[in-house]
Amino acid sequence: MVEQDTVKLLRECDAGIKMGVSALDEVMEYAHSSDMRKYLQDSTEENQKLQDDLQKVLADYHDNGKEPNPIASGMSWLKTNVKLKMDESDSTIAELMTDGCNMGIKSLSRYMNQYKAADERSKDLAKRLIKAEEKLSQNMRQFL
Repeated sequence: MVEQDTVKLLRECDAGIKMGVSALDEVMEYAHSSDMRKYLQDSTEENQKLQDDLQKVLADYHDNGKEPNPIASGMSWLKTNVKLKMDESDSTIAELMTDGCNMGIKSLSRYMNQYKAADERSKDLAKRLIKAEEKLSQNMRQFL
């Protein structure tokens, strides 16, 4: 049960990181404020480091991870692009990023509760990812 819950939690973290990095990449070119660009870039780098750490743990379990749900990815892409075409402001980016972070935090928290038997390394990675989401959300508030 421990290994099964561990792999499932790691897969969800993997999908979440991939979705988050994709969203960050989509909005980066629209950011006007140098501070916002820095926050977005810092978050991308933090997510990439988490991704590297996650891949090492997944490799220990001989698992390749998980791609984000294509429907969720498509809906996210559509929402992002429609909103940015209507209003390319930093406020719109901050709203999109804050909503995404909140959804990520909610999902990861649910998965941590669902996969209680996961090992401590995977729980630690999930907690680090939640902290990264909270940090970006906090940084975006000044632009709302």
